[in-house]
This record gives sequence, C-alpha cells and structure tokens, in this order.
Amino acid sequence: MIADIRKIAVWVEEALKEAGRTVSPASRKAVAVAVIANPFAGRYVDDLSVLMDIGGELGGLLAGRCVEALGIAPDQVQSYGKAAMVGEAGELEHAAAILHPNLGAPLRAAVGGGAALVPSSKKMGGPGHVLDVPLGHKNAAYVRSHFDAIEVRLNDSPRAGEIMVAVAVTDSGRPLARVGGLSHDEAEGQDGLR
Repeated sequence: MIADIRKIAVWVEEALKEAGRTVSPASRKAVAVAVIANPFAGRYVDDLSVLMDIGGELGGLLAGRCVEALGIAPDQVQSYGKAAMVGEAGELEHAAAILHPNLGAPLRAAVGGGAALVPSSKKMGGPGHVLDVPLGHKNAAYVRSHFDAIEVRLNDSPRAGEIMVAVAVTDSGRPLARVGGLSHDEAEGQDGLR
C-alpha cells in the first residue's frame, strides 16, 4: 500500500424514527474515513499521480469497510459518495487528486457496481472541522429519494500535513422520502441517470 495511513474510523448511522414516525426498515448509512499523510504537503508538485494511485487504493478499502459495517451484500448498496479534506499544508488539488480519477472504479467494485457518477466534495480544513460526504443513488442520478449526505468529523484530523478521505454508502434512501421522481425500484441504471 502506497498510502501512509495514520487511522481509520468507521461508523453507521441508523434512522429509526423521523417526524415522530417509525422508519421501517431503518434507513442506514455507513461511512469509513482514512487519515493519511499528504506526500506533497508544504510544496508545489506538478505530477499528482501518486495521490491518484492512493485514491485507487482507498476506494476499495473504504467502500469495503462500509459494506462490512452495514452487514449487507455489495449489490444491496443503494447509494454512495466520497469526500476529502486536506490539511492546511496541502492544497485543494491534493483532495481532488485523491478523489479523481482512480477512486471510483474500486469503490464501485466493492459495492457491486454503479452506473451513476459518485458524488464528491473536497475542502481544506483542520482537526475537528466537518466534512460533508454527499450521497446519490449508485445507478440512477434521478432517484431523488437518495439525494443526501453524511457528516464526518474527527477531533484530531486532518493535521496540517494530512488528508482525511471518506467514502459513504447506504442501504436505502432518506427516511420518509416523499418528493417524487423516479423510485429505487424503477431505476434501470443503464445510463447513470435513470
């Protein structure tokens, strides 16, 4: 493994009630976060391919941890997302290099495919700052019930020379979703849109 990982954190958020109503089955999201050393912290480098390769390593690792945490088969994953926060000695482009272009394929392999783009966010921050991981249906971007996000925060990350990388997956859409549009069961997933 190329990535110099300081820590990995994994957790599951389970919505059992919403607006005073029982959510059945519960709506579940899992997120896995790796905190890695930024090999380019404090200096400008033209070639960011090392970070792209690290992204490829982390995509499968973190998505696999999410699937395992939910205790489901990979093909039961309904939505996914990715995000990265670079510490102050790095630059936003370092977060972009982690997330694009190599992280997506191993993430999709770990979740049983995915025709839709993987929603992403990137930002700079420091220890305790919030990173929002956007979520979207893995096969059809027009499934509105799966437009969502999960928040990630680690009290000691990212430090100045680190990058915090997160992958999230779900086994359902938002609790009590009712804004219409294409449903999960109607999605064909052939073009990534419908």
